[in-house]
Amino acid sequence: MENQSFYTQLNKEQKYILNCCFFVFAVNGLYAMILGSLLPAISMEYGLNNTVSGGLISAHQTGNLIAGFIAGILPLYLGRKKSIIFLCSFVVMGFSIMILTGNPVLLMLGFLFTGLSRGSISNFNNTTVNEVSNSSPAALNVLHSIFAVGALTAPFLVILSTNISEELGWKIAAGVIITLAIISMLLFSRMKMDDTVKQVERVKVSYEFLKNRDFCISAGILFFYLCAEAAINGWMVKYFIDSNIMTIKYAQILASLLWLVILAGRLTCAFWGNRVSKQVLLLATSCGTAVFYLLLLSTHNLKVITIAIMGLGFFMAGIYPTTVSTVGGIIKSYPMAMGVLLMLGGIGAIIMPIITGALSDAFGIFAGMSAIVVAIILMIICVLLNVLRPDVHVRSEMKNI
Repeated sequence: MENQSFYTQLNKEQKYILNCCFFVFAVNGLYAMILGSLLPAISMEYGLNNTVSGGLISAHQTGNLIAGFIAGILPLYLGRKKSIIFLCSFVVMGFSIMILTGNPVLLMLGFLFTGLSRGSISNFNNTTVNEVSNSSPAALNVLHSIFAVGALTAPFLVILSTNISEELGWKIAAGVIITLAIISMLLFSRMKMDDTVKQVERVKVSYEFLKNRDFCISAGILFFYLCAEAAINGWMVKYFIDSNIMTIKYAQILASLLWLVILAGRLTCAFWGNRVSKQVLLLATSCGTAVFYLLLLSTHNLKVITIAIMGLGFFMAGIYPTTVSTVGGIIKSYPMAMGVLLMLGGIGAIIMPIITGALSDAFGIFAGMSAIVVAIILMIICVLLNVLRPDVHVRSEMKNI
């Protein structure tokens, strides 16, 4: 098996590094997705309105975006190992702030810290696993599957903690995250890796790709997709609870189910990725996302909502990787293209949760969640522009990427 071959070829130290990255990425998935599950309890505990609650999710996404820049610069001064240990400590500080204070400004800082750690660890783990495994696709697939496993575990940690103590449950869950983050830092500290700063040839930085129509359309797809994804992940549990649609426990289980079907959807898209054109795949997944999200909002029936969650997660799963792959040639040709693409998408993830919160305060939570429909429709328009673009040569070239 391929995922056995890359592992068996490693020495003892390399296996430790890989195992360490896998464990820490599971923890990363756990605390990245637990915030949406904890948001109702934090809001209730500290009496936060929906605008502030949405701002907390946006602060997390802002930290995640900033991490992309810091994670590339800090290792030049501290070395990779010291940098990742330092950046990992921010998740400890972030969840400690949440436990200790309800001050909105400090809470924003705490959520920003968790995003900073999340993005930094993601950057480090992807780079390190890629190097250690000699760019094995199997190793990277295992890494991202483990993130999804951590993510779908998050709601169950909240349920378990709430069963232990109804009032202190969310703080217990936060304490578990802090403990796991400290263990992650200890594991990182024992890694033996080359920390010398490598001299890299200066390359000519070009932003010509910003004039490329395909790149701009793909950036639009990613922007509106991440608008929807961040708001759905951040607000879904709170929407179900505030609307009195279901119990807190059932809402947490659905949050876990969403990530389970996202994992299944990613594996399905990986299977069909080379068998169906990327344009067809994007059109199918974006339209499926719209259908099942509208179904989710249209009913209070638990069975229908459960089916809608499964359909939503399954179709959402493939949009991000498929969109990135459609501009694979541009990303290879222009070193700055990937960073700009992720930055533009990240801005969408920052602004939509707070827009949802502000609309919820003004017109009710259903209005806030309905605003996500606009983002999904705009995403579909961008997908249609991608599918219907007139340049046939570019289309055939894209299929060969």
